[in-house]
Amino acid sequence: MTISLDLPRQILNAQTEARKPENIKKEDVGGMLVENSRDPEKFRMKKLEPRTDGTLCLNGRSWLPCYGNLQTVIMHKSHKSKYSIHPGSDKMYQDMKKLYWWPNMKANIATYVSKCLICTKVKAEHQKPSGFLVQPKIPEWKWDN
Repeated sequence: MTISLDLPRQILNAQTEARKPENIKKEDVGGMLVENSRDPEKFRMKKLEPRTDGTLCLNGRSWLPCYGNLQTVIMHKSHKSKYSIHPGSDKMYQDMKKLYWWPNMKANIATYVSKCLICTKVKAEHQKPSGFLVQPKIPEWKWDN
């Protein structure tokens, strides 16, 4: 997966917007923030750790907020780059979870991959095509064919 030089700045901008008081309710990181704390910003800082570039990470992975379309951009880059060549949803999730985190990440990746037209065209079909069922002839005698 290739990462452009502009990506850390985009992540920082999205995280800054998501931490604003008017957006914090929408950005309820999987129910960990607003419902469980009287002071959501204080609770957020306990879970999200700052990096040297200013972005916040959760357990060593960059947190991608729902604000903006950053999640879609990163899924697009990691799925259609010339180095990854359209991985399936499981492989793509395993690659992306090393670097990024957002709520419902695995389901979002599975949905994204299932909507990829190239993947659906190329995907091998593992079932035999079903046709009309034909009743075999029953012989009148044991060894009669």
